Amino acid sequence: MKLSNICAIKQGLTLASLSVLIGMSTIAPVAFSSTPEERGLEIVQESDRRDTGWESSEADMVMILRNKQGDESIRSIRSKALEMENDGDKGLTIFDKPLDVKGTAFLTFSHATEPDDQWLFLPALKRVKRISSKNKSGPFMGSEFAFEDMSSFEVEKYSYKYLRDETIDGIDCYVVESFPKDKNSGYTRLITWFDKEEYRAQKIEYYDRKNSLLKTLRFTEYHQYLGKFWRPENMYMENHQTGKSTHLIWSNYQLKTGMSDRDFNKNSLKRAK
Repeated sequence: MKLSNICAIKQGLTLASLSVLIGMSTIAPVAFSSTPEERGLEIVQESDRRDTGWESSEADMVMILRNKQGDESIRSIRSKALEMENDGDKGLTIFDKPLDVKGTAFLTFSHATEPDDQWLFLPALKRVKRISSKNKSGPFMGSEFAFEDMSSFEVEKYSYKYLRDETIDGIDCYVVESFPKDKNSGYTRLITWFDKEEYRAQKIEYYDRKNSLLKTLRFTEYHQYLGKFWRPENMYMENHQTGKSTHLIWSNYQLKTGMSDRDFNKNSLKRAK
């Protein structure tokens, strides 16, 4: 199963992707293996394990796009996600405002070992566009998130290496390097800071195909739901090469909402309102 690759990440923008790196609070610490590769994998597996069992989710989001000059564009979005067994999660992202993007909908079927399936419904054209696996590194709706960031995080998509322990913003973290297995990924590697207490992602650095630092994603103001699942209120992606940024502000999280496969298909794109 399982924000940001987000993400990471799996709650979805569908950011489904990214929130998967978030953990549960009542599980014993991991006994780590000796090699950096084994230890890195075990840290990520523990983070993934702690975020299993939420079944389905819905949330509201405000997306704030900022250019290098600080000019802003604001969008209102709804995000839905469905947890899948033995495969990646499904996610649906629906744009409500402003008018020029209203009705735009994005559907993702994440997969653990195969290329993800992604479709974008453009209401102005009244058609569904399939996103090619070769174009997953392109920007999603003008944001600093790539299409590949919009899939749920799946452990099998990467190989791992534990780098070090480090404290950021007063939080003790494990630092793990991840290497995408997908040849079409826009990244050579990611570096993620997981807090030691809850195994939640606190920060992710993305390195481009030239192995230069491309962007950084920060997660802040985590809240716990149903007594065990953690979700961030803020996700801030900064592009170091362009000076642009995207700020996601999450609200109204609901888990175990009773959604099913029927709510996540290409027909749901056209009827998304």
